[in-house]
Amino acid sequence: MFLTMRFGLLFLLMLPLRSWAQVPAATSAALVAVPDTAGRRAVPRLEKPRFVIFYDSRYSVLNHHFVVINGLKAGIELRNRLRLGAGIYFLSSRIPTRQARPFGIADAARADLRFRYLAGYAEYVLLANRRWELSVPLLLGLGSAWVQYDLPNGSGAETLHDFMGVAEPSLSAQFKVFRWGGVGAGAGWRQPFFVPGTVQRELNGPVFYVRGKLFLSDLIKVAQFHQRFFSQDGLREPNMAR
Repeated sequence: MFLTMRFGLLFLLMLPLRSWAQVPAATSAALVAVPDTAGRRAVPRLEKPRFVIFYDSRYSVLNHHFVVINGLKAGIELRNRLRLGAGIYFLSSRIPTRQARPFGIADAARADLRFRYLAGYAEYVLLANRRWELSVPLLLGLGSAWVQYDLPNGSGAETLHDFMGVAEPSLSAQFKVFRWGGVGAGAGWRQPFFVPGTVQRELNGPVFYVRGKLFLSDLIKVAQFHQRFFSQDGLREPNMAR
């Protein structure tokens, strides 16, 4: 009986110790990468917002012409999941327009459609692992559109600027080649509003882009800690690491 009481007491003392020892293991697994139902591994979330700024060049087809739309945007990234910010965009290519010429503009004058706008953007990451990312950016902007004329005598003229709104939903993908760099591509649609129908038909159309991407903070870490420049550390899944 005495032995039974000793073993019983020892068992009761071990119960809280075993329960306490399991808690850190479960918490640690949750902080690393827990597989979800689709078999992907979660990407560690940023605890603090991160400031981002980048050159945003887009391509489109307007009036059957391939054009370049240049932009610069900046914002913040929240927990690797949501990006918010603002940017400025302008048309760098010349687009011959079909708009009716105002009185006094010669038929020989070159007429090009121009626009620029300020925009806010939001981008939500749908899927992500250590290499791949799939997101849905939405850009909403306000600006102006006008027609610029190059007259035969070398002078120039332009129409009054029409107030214009722009909406650009798209789908974007990113692939990391190294920790500090990768490639990205995306496609969507640009839809102007608040402008006459004739201008709207000339400015709406597909948008797409293919670009190289440089992750400056990761590049600084590689240089700061003297890591291998072309290493794949941190990109492979654990079962693929060598």
